[in-house]
Amino acid sequence: MDLEKKPQSPLQSSASDPTGQRVPLRASDADRDRVADILRDAMAEGRLDAEEHGERVDALYRAKTQAELEPLVRDLPAPGDSRRSSPGGAPAAAYDPHGTGVDGLPVTDSLVAVLSSSTRKGRWRIAPRTRAFAFFGNVEIDLTEALFSQRLTTIDATAVFGNVEVRVPENITLRGNGNGILGNFEVRTLEAADPEAPVVVVNGYSVFGNIEAKPKRGKLIADLHDRLRKHLGH
Repeated sequence: MDLEKKPQSPLQSSASDPTGQRVPLRASDADRDRVADILRDAMAEGRLDAEEHGERVDALYRAKTQAELEPLVRDLPAPGDSRRSSPGGAPAAAYDPHGTGVDGLPVTDSLVAVLSSSTRKGRWRIAPRTRAFAFFGNVEIDLTEALFSQRLTTIDATAVFGNVEVRVPENITLRGNGNGILGNFEVRTLEAADPEAPVVVVNGYSVFGNIEAKPKRGKLIADLHDRLRKHLGH
């Protein structure tokens, strides 16, 4: 299903039953994921503040039908919409249906720790989106020396009796939205002085677990402008 705004409804919100009556279509997990992606990007771009984003996310997970999802993104551009912009006013990266980004690298990366640990640190190029899952395990993501090929980087973290830790440089923007059920979700938000600094958004859900994201003291992206201009082609 396509959430891009068109004259007709972006979601097929109803169908006919055998009697010809229109009935609302149930929303799938994939439908909710697509709406959640749009809301996440809207918050990262400053279209929604944290309170508005939280209210819409709450409504998203309460929604039972596609008709209930549609109003949540009706006033927001869909992925790939030319009206979108990234922090700093530069055009956002185009939606890539093939799942590859800069230089053909994957748009999505995954770190999984099940009764184990998984660590990503050092000098590496982070994908636009990373999914971290810890089940009785520990995931550590250290971005203090990472190469950012895009301004918006999203980390979706899930911790079930586990731990996910994210560390970022002190001169980027860090935002987050999540919940803990008998667990902990903590993002120490940052707003970079430089409007062109990378934006990292951590979304999380912990059950008897811990998700934590914060800056690492003394760690900075020293050549921030040079890196961004090189990777973004300016």
